[in-house]
Amino acid sequence: MSEVKLSAETRTEFGKGAARRIRRDNKVPVVLYGHGSDPLHLTLPGHDLLLALRTPNVLISLDIDGKTNELAIPKAVQRDPLKGFLEHVDLLLVKRGEKVTVEIPVHVEGELAPGGNLLEHVLDALPVEAEATHIPEAVTVSVEGLAAGASIHAKDITLPNGVSLAVDEDAVVIQVLQAQVEETEGEAAEGEEAAEA
Repeated sequence: MSEVKLSAETRTEFGKGAARRIRRDNKVPVVLYGHGSDPLHLTLPGHDLLLALRTPNVLISLDIDGKTNELAIPKAVQRDPLKGFLEHVDLLLVKRGEKVTVEIPVHVEGELAPGGNLLEHVLDALPVEAEATHIPEAVTVSVEGLAAGASIHAKDITLPNGVSLAVDEDAVVIQVLQAQVEETEGEAAEGEEAAEA
């Protein structure tokens, strides 16, 4: 689990105009909330935050106005739909040792059984509960040799120590679908004869 240190500044201006001004300065408007405290409105350096958010569930150490330090994880990220820059980020306040519920990416390795079958990701991310400072970056699942009709359930995935499922253990995460069967030459010829008649 990577921890990224960022310098944050409290902000007192709100609304679309203020948000635009913040983004013009290559910063991002952020709201930090959690633990029953009032939401804290901050600005963070845009480029540094963008790099940090490349890691799913990154742990961010915030130095707020050079006075206080807080730990947070990303909760919601809004990006510009065309240009992809960060428009707004919600961060969730966490404490060391505290358990949090997050979704971690599911990576697949291995080759399916021959036959041109298709792999369907029913869940792209697996909901888990983990300590805030020890959130796994991803889980890897082997699909080696799986045939059509096979599926991998949440309970079949090996999780690191201290991490537990936050979803029904029988939930399907990945399943193998049978490839569409192409019509045979005989069926095609019959279809052509019918069309000619």
